Amino acid sequence: MESGAMLFLYAGQNSGFLSEFLQQLINGLSLGSIYALIALGYTMVYGIVKLINFAHGDVMMMGAYAGYFVLMCLGATVPGLTGAFIAAMVLCGLLAILIERFAYRPLRSAPRLNSLITAIAVELILQNLMRILPFVGPNPRPFPTMPVHNFTFNVVSVSSTTLIVIITSAVLMILLNFIVNHTKTGKAMQAVSYDLQASALMGINVNRIIAVTFLIGSILAGAGGVLYATAYPLIDPMMGYIPGLKAFVAAVLGGIGSIPGAMAGGIILGIAETLTKGYLSSQYADAISYGILIVILLIKPTGLFGKKTSVKV
Repeated sequence: MESGAMLFLYAGQNSGFLSEFLQQLINGLSLGSIYALIALGYTMVYGIVKLINFAHGDVMMMGAYAGYFVLMCLGATVPGLTGAFIAAMVLCGLLAILIERFAYRPLRSAPRLNSLITAIAVELILQNLMRILPFVGPNPRPFPTMPVHNFTFNVVSVSSTTLIVIITSAVLMILLNFIVNHTKTGKAMQAVSYDLQASALMGINVNRIIAVTFLIGSILAGAGGVLYATAYPLIDPMMGYIPGLKAFVAAVLGGIGSIPGAMAGGIILGIAETLTKGYLSSQYADAISYGILIVILLIKPTGLFGKKTSVKV
């Protein structure tokens, strides 16, 4: 009898651990999907113009605010959320075209340090612009969200918010994969990434392809901004800094310049953070994220999916 009771108790403990572990994995997948969407913008731009666009996180922030104002007008409903996604992606896409045309394109032949400093300047301009706008301001605002419903699958419970984040991210990443690998524009992006000068000689409009790359990356960031605000419903002008930095870590982890690497890096980072919060402490989550970055740079500097490149001299 005692052995049977012990066995039942052991099985119950195992079931509880498994349920909690799966729950943390799902939460990590949700957070990692957002990181992946933002990381794709970093990796696409770097893959073509070798620029780390540190303003990318603040483009995400602009998308979150665009979604906020749409939801305030239409209400936190399915049509309202759909409108929020559209507004965020359109605004961020237009913003990306302006930033690329007037901030980065004039510096394309300049030393990379100039472009890096310009990216930081654009980041600061966007942050402070939103802080001084009278209809935005520096104070945090609660992001309108739809009522949350929980769905139970065997031993795990998944909220409607988590499902929205994961499904939307997956659809956007599948769509990006189709564009890059199965369209003329995508083939041109790959060609420009491989050799910009040779692509120009072959008749590819390099300026247009680079602008389209910024456009696509920022559209994904706009969607990521709405998803992030939906999952963590508090927005402010500085909200893009930490997610943008984490997405950069994800891009480096997967291999900067590699689209599959950015996706994988985002998922891995999100799961690592969530498991750290669940089993250690939320205070260690950032340390684990940046620790992963240091380890991957020491062991495999090109990232998980990155390839070694030779520099012509």
